[in-house]
Amino acid sequence: MAGNSFGTLFKLTTFGESHGRALGGIIDGCPAGIALDIEAVQNELNRRKPGQSAIVTQRKEPDTVELYSGVFEGKTTGTPIGFAIHNTNQKSKDYSHIKDSYRPSHADYVYDKKYGFRDYRGGGRSSARETASRVVAGAIAKQFLATIQINAFVSQVGELKLQKSYQELDFKEIENNPVRCADPEMAIKMEEYIKSIKKEGDTIGGVITCVAKNVPIGLGEPVFDKLHAELGKAMLSINAVKGFEYGSGFDGVLMKGSAHNDQFNQDGTTKTNLSGGVQGGISNGMDIYFNVAFKPVATVLQGYETINKDGEKVTTQGKGRHDPCVVPRAVPIVEAMTALVLADYSLLARTNKI
Repeated sequence: MAGNSFGTLFKLTTFGESHGRALGGIIDGCPAGIALDIEAVQNELNRRKPGQSAIVTQRKEPDTVELYSGVFEGKTTGTPIGFAIHNTNQKSKDYSHIKDSYRPSHADYVYDKKYGFRDYRGGGRSSARETASRVVAGAIAKQFLATIQINAFVSQVGELKLQKSYQELDFKEIENNPVRCADPEMAIKMEEYIKSIKKEGDTIGGVITCVAKNVPIGLGEPVFDKLHAELGKAMLSINAVKGFEYGSGFDGVLMKGSAHNDQFNQDGTTKTNLSGGVQGGISNGMDIYFNVAFKPVATVLQGYETINKDGEKVTTQGKGRHDPCVVPRAVPIVEAMTALVLADYSLLARTNKI
């Protein structure tokens, strides 16, 4: 299986399955001499881990990261950083009923057809549990970036959508509610809505907005590796993501060019930022902001019709422990992937000129 590595200079390779012994990864290219705050890395994992509130999956995993290499006396050594997160609360029997059938909108069918074999226990490698490794790497990337501030938050659940711009929000509110919405009043509405969806045995989708501040000018490698293209790839590689837009996004098609152009100030900043901090595929020093759309979780705790490996129609029902809405736990994943892109491009930018 290819496709398990991300990045060019700051590179992450991950391994592991949802119900295997452990997940983990190797980070190659992390510069030496970075004072690493292990508690901060663990805190990022805690934001992603299951069982943290009533509106997420109740699988109980401590998700404690163990570092095996690349760090000595609290600092990175420049050698590969190896780490693992052990699984402790698998309930593989919850998936025995789908051993020979395929769940709609899951990766079951295509994995089986592509590889001639699949791990049906929680989706195996296709499970969103794989993203735990990304969060560890992203947490280390954040510490390398230091001055760049990355904040993601839930801006929409179903039809409940924040009408405020990110400039009007207090990012300190994000961790004050289980939805991770930056607006306290909307967070309450979203939480109640997710609970009602959960009672129905159903799921709902949502949108995460991410903002990166203090990004220096010059990140991005045109023409094929433009900054926004790599951010898009990073986000679309996350499980359940169905859409990515940055800056004015799809709303930009409603505007005339004269209104959409970001006029310059004398210091090189712009009066508006409809470009979303990226022009010509290169960061321009303004805030980078984008939206990531997540579909409803495919596993619904209701009866449904599907097919088995022999192509026969069968009826089954979703079982196990699943998120009724994935976006609250996906916030740190979006931040992590953003950090990985910016860390990689920060190193690449140092090769652009002498």
